[in-house]
Amino acid sequence: MIVHLIDGTYELFRHFYGQRRFSKGEDAPFGAVAGVLHTVLQLIETGATHVGVATDHVVESFRNDLWPGYKTGVGIDGALQAQFQPLEEALAAMGVTVWPMVELEADDALASVASITAADEGVDKVCIWTPDKDLAQCVRGDRVVQIDRRGQKIRNAAGVREKFGVEPVLIPDYLALVGDSADGFPGIRGIGAVTAARLLNQHGVIEDFPEDILGEARALALLFKDLATLRTDAHLVGDAHELLWGGPTPSFADCAQQLGDAGLEERCRKACEQPPA
Repeated sequence: MIVHLIDGTYELFRHFYGQRRFSKGEDAPFGAVAGVLHTVLQLIETGATHVGVATDHVVESFRNDLWPGYKTGVGIDGALQAQFQPLEEALAAMGVTVWPMVELEADDALASVASITAADEGVDKVCIWTPDKDLAQCVRGDRVVQIDRRGQKIRNAAGVREKFGVEPVLIPDYLALVGDSADGFPGIRGIGAVTAARLLNQHGVIEDFPEDILGEARALALLFKDLATLRTDAHLVGDAHELLWGGPTPSFADCAQQLGDAGLEERCRKACEQPPA
């Protein structure tokens, strides 16, 4: 059994701005939602059986209380923001397990479910579909991998080491030192990617650094590490079997009509009828 975990927020952004390049400024009200559903269906059509999607029901999380500069929903295009909740509703109507996150982020949901399902003896592999740097910390050997659809990369532990210069478990420390502009924290002044990797490979986690390396910036580095550390204790599923896709709900045909993409219902029906891979 292979478990596929999808970053729904990333996919929504990807489809929204991808479609906007060709829309001449006229956004389809639910165009990005339909795009995400087609992406999930493509996975199912190519053999995926156990699928879950995490979304940011709201952009803000507990991390905003820890660092005032952490990312918020300010500045998100209104036409995009209006599709957050419809995406969650459409995924549920399609019969796909979806986790709309409020206090935690979608990335925390992916990390938590990856941890739960990777511990399931019936699971052969867990695939996390997102290019986000922070999800690299969840990679474990060849068992839990990160798939960057945009870059056509499947990144196992060796791939994480190749890209960042450190083991997956050190990604929170790495991001704490170099910063993460997407999440809104700057890292430690004067420490770039090469220096961060060298320090971490030499000393291990930030907590084990000699006091003189970071000096007064030590507390700030530990705060940034807390921001970059994904939570894995969200009890979102009991086991991997809960992610089995059993086909759309009776309401999906109406949902597809409301999205303005009647072809979704037909594609979904055919995917449900295809024999197991």
